[in-house]
Amino acid sequence: MRRFARVALLCLGCAVCSLLYGLSQLALSLEQEPGGGRHSQARDPATPGARQQAGSAGRGEAGTGRLFLSYSVRCKNLSVSFWNSYWMLPSDVCGMNCFWEAAFRYDYMKTHPSEKMHLAVVACGERLEETVTMLRSAIIFSIKPLHFHIFAEDQLHDSFKDILEEFPYEGKVNYTLYPITFPSESAAEWKKLFKPCASQRLFLPLILKNVDSLLYVDTDILFLRPVDDIWSFLGKFNSTQIAAMAPEHEEPRIGWYNRFARHPYYGVTGINSGVMLMNMTRIRRKYFKNDMTPVRLQWGEILMPLLKKYKLNITWGDQDLLNIMFFHNPESLYVFPCQWNYRPDHCIYGSNCKAAEEEGIFILHGNRGVYHDDKQPTFRAVYEAIKNYSFGDDLVHSLLQPLEQELQKTTHTYCGRVYKVFIKQLTKSIRDLYARRSKGR
Repeated sequence: MRRFARVALLCLGCAVCSLLYGLSQLALSLEQEPGGGRHSQARDPATPGARQQAGSAGRGEAGTGRLFLSYSVRCKNLSVSFWNSYWMLPSDVCGMNCFWEAAFRYDYMKTHPSEKMHLAVVACGERLEETVTMLRSAIIFSIKPLHFHIFAEDQLHDSFKDILEEFPYEGKVNYTLYPITFPSESAAEWKKLFKPCASQRLFLPLILKNVDSLLYVDTDILFLRPVDDIWSFLGKFNSTQIAAMAPEHEEPRIGWYNRFARHPYYGVTGINSGVMLMNMTRIRRKYFKNDMTPVRLQWGEILMPLLKKYKLNITWGDQDLLNIMFFHNPESLYVFPCQWNYRPDHCIYGSNCKAAEEEGIFILHGNRGVYHDDKQPTFRAVYEAIKNYSFGDDLVHSLLQPLEQELQKTTHTYCGRVYKVFIKQLTKSIRDLYARRSKGR
């Protein structure tokens, strides 16, 4: 009996010693790396690793912008797959069976996600200023790192570089510039479809082959809340959904597709492709039902046959082709509410986006050139406020209050009568941003 007692006492002593050793190692790691084991270092754009981080996916890349700060944890990626009780791992290396260190690393990854959000835009002609203003709106409120994929005509590349290099990214944004590219055998047809360069978005899954998910937006988009929030819809996709868009209209009586379209379209009023969230891995893998052949076709196979069949019947170019595609594959589309793609049609005939009335506008879409004329001064006021805001200035005094004063001057218009929906979410986004800053996040 005494022998068993001595053995039990010895085991207890070993357990206590192991626990004390583990605690001492944890304390040492925290002393070496303040802030819970995280440190940041700037990546040199000239290094191969930095170029890879810049997301140089796709053909014809023209230039890569400033890079993220690179975050790492205490455990290095050294493969140690066995346990030797007499051999101590270096303090910055985690073996696969090193329980304490592995638990520390798992907790860090769980509480500090490093997911990067990819945003694409296509800019041609006189869209430089509009595109830059959109990018500014994305930067102001977003939380996770952003990577901009900017497809632009060659003559715009230097201007984009000059402007974007002056942005105070604070380590959370980088960009890649690409030329406008279409399949060589049909480039002329795609270039003249609807507007110059507009159909480039159809080829993003084929060009950005290494990008899993992507948010495409038109140049006339303004984010009034973090990009993170629309990005989170990817997690709401079911197993069949590959993309998300908003309806073209909320009110069928003023809808375009249900009154004038000469081709199939999605749902009751069609969909608007100005804000398009894509799981591009699923898009590349999917075989699409269609009305041209009993055989299902992949994304790269279906685009040209669709254009050839419907080119005399479509008005809105690539958006019409997307409507046709999702008409035949409705199970593949996730539809988000109208406040994620709020356009003049939602207020010029009276307010008809109930979600925006309740929660405010999340993403503003100033199509039909309303940012640059006096037809819809409410939309123009928001655009001018974000364009003129200087990074680092107080958002309340330099953005929100001047904007509200301008919006109050637009109450003679239908959209101006509901001007508060234009600042409801913006006010909340600013409040949330300052709350995050006060917590040091």
